[in-house]
Amino acid sequence: MSEKSPTYRNASPSAKLTTTHLANRPPPKGPSPPEGLCWALMRLQLIFGIHRATHRIGLFIQRHAPDLTQAEAHILCHLHEAGDTSIADLHRAFAHKRSTLTSVLDRLDARGLVKRETSPKDRRSFTISLTRAGAKKAAKIHAQLESLEAAVLRRCGRPALQAFDRLIRELEHAAALD
Repeated sequence: MSEKSPTYRNASPSAKLTTTHLANRPPPKGPSPPEGLCWALMRLQLIFGIHRATHRIGLFIQRHAPDLTQAEAHILCHLHEAGDTSIADLHRAFAHKRSTLTSVLDRLDARGLVKRETSPKDRRSFTISLTRAGAKKAAKIHAQLESLEAAVLRRCGRPALQAFDRLIRELEHAAALD
């Protein structure tokens, strides 16, 4: 039994073919995919899959911490793991636009979850740290996300994680070159 691929408006005719047909068709001309990937994955399935998974993680966060946005939860979790962090390090960790990161930090600061202090190393920059209330909320959402990740890793194993990590690094690198 073959599973149908989604049909998208303005998609190429191949997007309407079954996944079995895609897997059996000759490879397109051009560079080969990374080792271990089949040509069926070369149809924006990676991009759409990451988008869909990111959206579902956001819905998971909304169910478990309805007062946090996904970006807020991720920053709280980062601070929970890394401790006090510069704004530059948060920017590198999440690649938000600077204005977006500032808005997220403003909201967390206004709710008393983080505090900004002038960096003792460089008075032109700030260090972000969790407040007591922020540490409590960060620990709670971190435990929820850690549980979600652990459940997936139990089913998929370390080799899948290593392959995923490589794909993500390559995608980030390729997107940064454009």
